[in-house]
Amino acid sequence: MRRKSDNADLHERLSRARKFIDESYQLPLDLSEISKQACFSRYHFLRLFRDAYETTPHQYLIRKRIEKAKELLRGRNLSVTDVCFEVGFESLGSFSSLFRKCVGDAPTNYRQRELESLKKIPGCYLMMFGVGQNPER
Repeated sequence: MRRKSDNADLHERLSRARKFIDESYQLPLDLSEISKQACFSRYHFLRLFRDAYETTPHQYLIRKRIEKAKELLRGRNLSVTDVCFEVGFESLGSFSSLFRKCVGDAPTNYRQRELESLKKIPGCYLMMFGVGQNPER
């Protein structure tokens, strides 16, 4: 039977590993490196992470990268290739196929659809919230 302090320690260690993924998603992370953040062996960490968050660390990392890619595709004038490498993917092919699997569309189609949807919003709102503007200009 686990004590409350054991559960709190477990939660803190898993949260530390998840925070590490959140802050380092653009780096080439592997299970060994992530599990070190929680001070668990790789496979024990994998089981605990999956039980706690209902996803594997790898799936969580991919989802984080895809969410960041969506943000970059919506808001900046980076090429799809630049976005791919900016969020930590090492292959444009795997980025595109994972993006399509997670989002349901290719990155270029997603960008175009999002930009089209911005045309339906009054310009004053876009300016007020800084949406669709190129920050480098």
